[in-house]
Amino acid sequence: VQLQASGGGVVQAGGSLRLSCTASGPTFMNYAVGWFRQAPGKAREPVAQITYNGGRTYYSDSVKGRFAVSRDNAKNTVYLQMNTLRPEDTAIYYCAAEWYIGGIPKEYTFWGRGTQVTVSS
Repeated sequence: VQLQASGGGVVQAGGSLRLSCTASGPTFMNYAVGWFRQAPGKAREPVAQITYNGGRTYYSDSVKGRFAVSRDNAKNTVYLQMNTLRPEDTAIYYCAAEWYIGGIPKEYTFWGRGTQVTVSS
């Protein structure tokens, strides 16, 4: 599966953005998807993850209550709605997918190119 993340941009603190992760292939419905981010000089970290059917979602503590992950399997797309953005949310955001029926995989095989999110203070 090939992934394409989009929707990044520059926003003021307190603003919102919605990222999209669009996948190729007819079996996307069988993939768990994760959003990750990497800020300059920092390690990549998980942000949000969603099971293959959208039944369960997981968030890092730093974004819980502000970000929401969802998916539309008919459109082969997973979304990350980001609200109340903070300067520390500035990073390159990546989506990743793994064929996984059940919960959340420990690793992801397929990665898309990232999209830059910049939050100004």
